[in-house]
Amino acid sequence: MRLVSLLPSATEIVYALGLGDDLVGVTFECDEPPQARTEKTVVVGGRDTHDMAPAEIDAYVKEQMAAGGDLYTLHAGALAGLEPDLILTQDLCRVCALPSGHVDRALDHLGCRADVLSLDPYSLDQVLDTFLQVGAAAGVPHRAVDLVAALRGRLAAVASAVAGRRRPRVAVVEWVDPPFTAGHWVPDLVKAAGGEPVAAHAGERSVQIAYADLAAPDPDVVVVTPCGFHLAGAAAQAAAVVPHFPRAQVWAIDGDSLVVRPGPRLIAGVEALAAIFHPDAVPAPPPGTIARIA
Repeated sequence: MRLVSLLPSATEIVYALGLGDDLVGVTFECDEPPQARTEKTVVVGGRDTHDMAPAEIDAYVKEQMAAGGDLYTLHAGALAGLEPDLILTQDLCRVCALPSGHVDRALDHLGCRADVLSLDPYSLDQVLDTFLQVGAAAGVPHRAVDLVAALRGRLAAVASAVAGRRRPRVAVVEWVDPPFTAGHWVPDLVKAAGGEPVAAHAGERSVQIAYADLAAPDPDVVVVTPCGFHLAGAAAQAAAVVPHFPRAQVWAIDGDSLVVRPGPRLIAGVEALAAIFHPDAVPAPPPGTIARIA
């Protein structure tokens, strides 16, 4: 089966299921594993925003949305040339990846008969269910069952390690300028790691919020995990967050790898968060994963 992934998390799922050799197309943001972007055909492009400040990125996104523009470009000719059997996409967030409707229209125009599977989880359990969906659609359901079982085993180990401990109040900042609070599966990660999410919207979209409202529940820990950034970027941005939380520990985490992408590495994100909340109960995460800012 020839697979095309139109979002980074789906690319990670494909490789976790041992289907990397069947993957023929990816997006310009698919950087895990590294060979995905260098060895596969890139069929989705977009603007590189890494040199832009958070406020500039936010303004650019809102301007594009207001004008009815697209943040991503589907290279339809390249897609057709790959002759895919299964395309993995999403309708969860127009800011994060190309919506499935764009793909369907392109396939109709091209006369391509590929199946399209939209992955749209809003909770951690739903994220794990998407692994089963991909496994079934790709013809390897047993691999998906084994993968989910292994990941749930790691979650159970964390739950056992932090059981009975005081749960710190945790505010997650998903964007720093303007601030956005945690949504979707992120509050589930905090709970699974032994924390109590505050000012969060579990199972719902992340929303813009005032720093005063984020600080109102008096969190013990603040985790900064801006979408689209690894640890270095998160740490640089976290400095602007510190003055708003004078009584809290402020941490940065490699959000793109461990928090914001709904792929298998979310479980490593739970383990990393547990190391922040309960450092004497769980092993320290690998270097380059978390950093205390204040």
